Amino acid sequence: MKVLVGFFTTESNTHIPEIATIANYDIGFGEECVRKCNVKDVFDDYGIETIGAIYANAHGAGGIERNAFDYIESCFVNAVKEHLQEIDGIYLHLHGASEVLGLGSGDHHILAEIRKITGPYLPIAVSCDPHGNLTKEYVEQCTILRSFRESPHTDADQTKKKVAKMLCDLLNNRQNIRPVYRKLPLILGGEQSVSTDEPVASINRFMDEMEKDPRVLSASWHVGYLRHDCDCAGCGVVVVPKTGNDIAYCTQKCNELYDYIWNKRHEFHYTGVTASPDDALTMVLNFDGKPAFLTDSGDNVTSGATGWNTVVLRQFLNIKNLKKSVLIANICDPKAMDLLKDEPIGKEVSLSVGMNYDKNSLPTPVTGTIAAKGRQFGNMWSGKDKVWGQITVLKLKDIPVTLCLATSRNTMCELHQFEEIGIDPRNYDIVVVKQGYIFPEMKKIAKMVVMSLTDGSTPQDTRAIDFKRILRPMYPIDNI
Repeated sequence: MKVLVGFFTTESNTHIPEIATIANYDIGFGEECVRKCNVKDVFDDYGIETIGAIYANAHGAGGIERNAFDYIESCFVNAVKEHLQEIDGIYLHLHGASEVLGLGSGDHHILAEIRKITGPYLPIAVSCDPHGNLTKEYVEQCTILRSFRESPHTDADQTKKKVAKMLCDLLNNRQNIRPVYRKLPLILGGEQSVSTDEPVASINRFMDEMEKDPRVLSASWHVGYLRHDCDCAGCGVVVVPKTGNDIAYCTQKCNELYDYIWNKRHEFHYTGVTASPDDALTMVLNFDGKPAFLTDSGDNVTSGATGWNTVVLRQFLNIKNLKKSVLIANICDPKAMDLLKDEPIGKEVSLSVGMNYDKNSLPTPVTGTIAAKGRQFGNMWSGKDKVWGQITVLKLKDIPVTLCLATSRNTMCELHQFEEIGIDPRNYDIVVVKQGYIFPEMKKIAKMVVMSLTDGSTPQDTRAIDFKRILRPMYPIDNI
């Protein structure tokens, strides 16, 4: 037997001025695509051959340029057409949060185009991020659909392999199944749905128990993505039956999962400590331990923000007699990086940092010594060995601030990224990162974490976002 494998991920934040082009994507074909999808070992164990279509991973970015998407989609479509007569099934990872300019969801469009070729019965298994948007039509075009449980997504590879195994089992015992879906009138940001906290921890346990039922193949809760305005935004639940005879039963289980989450709608909250920018600054300055992490949540690059904002940098520059050592990692500023690219380590430089797009990215003059230069590596979600850009480290003059400038906005959330530029965040009193919720490796070393509710393209107050196209009424925007 043979299975076609493919991958497409973009969290499209349309509130930023950048458009995602093909240059934003980490691309792989054939064997490289299969390797990057990280499911080959599962299919090998079942004696199933894998054929790579395309791996296209842009992570957080802007709305997708139509030409770039058309090329990516054509690679999926052409691979399906080429191998249709030899494949027994298709495994896809489709994030669910893409927005193609003038088209809508790229994930939904890819699956629909594939189904036009395969017809309704060829098994298609989809693993996905819980921060993706669903529709009934999209879900029912899948044979199997399951999202990660954990946020941050520490179970991403585990889930991909789980879905691949479900597909293998189905190919060995064909059943006419389809997922059951219900949409909730509930819209949440990722920072309100961290899985180590309630109510998500209880929701995950509820689904884990549901999956022990011999009539249930999988159950998942999809938080959704709210950084572009679309009619499919909001939460959803999916239950996949084990056999065709279990569809009615799983419809009942889907309703139970819907009710369980809906009845907890008042319990969703920001995880950990959150504060206004001024209060967050005061809190980390007054904290005795080290390191204290401050997350610049309004400029959260993991959710598609630019990483350009200089608000937190300006906060520290305005402090007289700053006594705490501060690391800011990173501010994305390709223009500043271009000015520094030929300057040697050890040279004192003066320049303006900030892309001057809006009040949050205002140019900010700094003077400092170039302390280090290095590659901007990815992480477990974007590829630990993938180089996304370059970083220059400045030790600012007359103030204990180390400022990392970068050519791209990939987040700094793992120690190996800091080690590449000769930095140990544990040596600083305060570490500033462009995130919302803190990621596992940084959380492990942090003695304190504060999410600063800064302004930017990833605001945390859902009620303040000017949605036009979403289902209404929608909690908590509306009082349901």
